[in-house]
Amino acid sequence: MKSTILALLIAGTPLFAQIRPLAQEHVTIWESPDPARIYGYTPGICRLPSGRLVVTHEISSASKPVPPEGKAFHESRILTSDDGGKTWTHRANFDLSFARPFVAGKSLYILGRDKQVAVIRSDDEGVTWSERSFLNDTGIWHQSACNVHFAKGNVYLVMEKHAPKRGIQGWQVADLAPVLMRAKADSDLTRRENWTFSSELVFEDIPEARLPNAFGLPFHPMDRKKVTFLVPPKGRGTAPLGWLETNVVQFTDPTHLWHDPQGKTFHLWMRANTGMTNYAAMAQVRENDDGSMTTSLVKSPAGTPMLFVPCPGGQMRFHVLWDDQTKLFWLLSSQTTDSMIRPDAMPKDRWGTPDNERHRLVLHFSKNMIDWCFAGLVTKGETPKESRHYASMCIDGDDLCIVSRSGNAKAHSAHNGNLITFHRVHRFRALIY
Repeated sequence: MKSTILALLIAGTPLFAQIRPLAQEHVTIWESPDPARIYGYTPGICRLPSGRLVVTHEISSASKPVPPEGKAFHESRILTSDDGGKTWTHRANFDLSFARPFVAGKSLYILGRDKQVAVIRSDDEGVTWSERSFLNDTGIWHQSACNVHFAKGNVYLVMEKHAPKRGIQGWQVADLAPVLMRAKADSDLTRRENWTFSSELVFEDIPEARLPNAFGLPFHPMDRKKVTFLVPPKGRGTAPLGWLETNVVQFTDPTHLWHDPQGKTFHLWMRANTGMTNYAAMAQVRENDDGSMTTSLVKSPAGTPMLFVPCPGGQMRFHVLWDDQTKLFWLLSSQTTDSMIRPDAMPKDRWGTPDNERHRLVLHFSKNMIDWCFAGLVTKGETPKESRHYASMCIDGDDLCIVSRSGNAKAHSAHNGNLITFHRVHRFRALIY
């Protein structure tokens, strides 16, 4: 046996096959009729008790005027599939962005924003929909199709509120406050009185965000108020340090250091805009005796405030899913391969800054949200421009169903892709080792 292996090594024969994507084959849910000007955004997915899959996504010209009317174009769409994602039926359009679908009680909801937070409801599995119901009247809100958590008969999810008049230029993630929202799952979620919003913790107001640290964050130079161009005079701009696109989790393992025996503490995992890869931002929300909720930073057992936490793909939008069967968290995120390249040496088809790769979608699992085990490469584009990113997932029996903001060779850029694609990871629990 040893002589055989030695002979293979001498001959240069690979002993192991290259890692193959778990779900490279896909169904194209939407393809842009004009890849240079019309792009796909914010795919979200959920599964109904009947087995029907529901997908939401946006189509946009990114605020730029397009023919024939010479106006900016935006459309949010609802689609359903009754054959496991092989074919899709366009059910309706709706007037919200940054939205996600989910089931609560006996109804299907889509929650997003039109400046303020709003929701629509369907009681016939997505065929017909209510008018928008706004859940607040103030602020400019933000999010993506991140996760939804259920506990104690409640539904929990996060939207993010921009703090007003901060003077932050460019991409405004330093002025965001993640706000945990809670409602009874069997209540009418279109009624604002059924929702409770947590207190607001704005990233820019956190003293720890300005303290020196040994992690080298921010990695590239960042101004606190304006865009910093890494390739002068105006190339490869990076926004101020910040957080966004929040997932909510709860630690039910009684041996976890952050377990709350009362079940009143929730942890927020957020994309961290730091210039470095594989760090997420984090915070916690505590339910008070009067029903209110307070947001604060997490502390280590030593009492040290924790703002950043290791997380594969934490530099980009990621999706966290709790699987009650395996008692594991599953993480769908973007893998970087070349973040240490000098900004001035980046190829033209690379988007943004060196940490902003978007063409490899990977899957990890963890028992505690800190120690992540690599489960597999889900799908990848052939070039950095052919993105597979900003994905959402849901469990369908033994499989994971995934929708991705994607692109092919016709895409305008890695950020502004021309496809929304559906992928299925078969028997995902068999990936555990």
